[in-house]
Amino acid sequence: MREAVVSSSQAPRPPAHIAIIMDGNGRWAKARGLPRVAGHQRGAEAARIAVRTCRELGVKFLTLYAFSSENWKRPASEVDDLMALLRYYLRREVSDLTEQDVRLRFIGSRERLAPDIISEIEHAEARTQHNSGLTLVVALNYGSHEEIVQAARSLAQDVANGVLKPSDIDENTFAERLSTSDIPDPDLLIRTSGEQRLSNFLLWQAAYSELVFLDTYWPDFSRENLETAIAEFHRRDRRFGTTNG
Repeated sequence: MREAVVSSSQAPRPPAHIAIIMDGNGRWAKARGLPRVAGHQRGAEAARIAVRTCRELGVKFLTLYAFSSENWKRPASEVDDLMALLRYYLRREVSDLTEQDVRLRFIGSRERLAPDIISEIEHAEARTQHNSGLTLVVALNYGSHEEIVQAARSLAQDVANGVLKPSDIDENTFAERLSTSDIPDPDLLIRTSGEQRLSNFLLWQAAYSELVFLDTYWPDFSRENLETAIAEFHRRDRRFGTTNG
């Protein structure tokens, strides 16, 4: 018996916002006897696949955890390799992202980044700011603890200056001080490599995200992996603290 074909109009809508912790580049390289930078290079290709797939599926926001504030603790040579890759892909990918109608955003502190990287980031954001197909958010030198502390400090300063009263502060006013204030919270958060933790990524924003952990190392991440995670998302019963009746 021939299986019925489900039309695209019958398929469930994809999550509006997917966030991904791209983990496993180093282990992928080690398993193949390659330098860690080879894993990061291959991981950049996997990121390109994720962007293209999200664009085709109609996802509106994709956030990629590219470099955490803790990653500075890695060997200096590896950090240098990562920054060199960042320079390369910023210069190479912006034209392609523009053709795909992708808007590029960066979150995280820019204080420790080299001036030329900051310039490339600003150029990429300006060049793609009017694109509306998919917003690609890159978390670079990002740490959620630091982000939350900065938001609290900003609100405390306003209270000290008489701009706000403590009673004015609620979840909404706090969220407005985060770097994601104009970005919806992620519906689905994926982590690759088999690890099952958030690693200081979007801790406030992911309060009600559906979490999917994949055993696949990030360099091997494929369209099929993303579709599998989305299918698992659709099997979840999202109650947001209520009952399902």
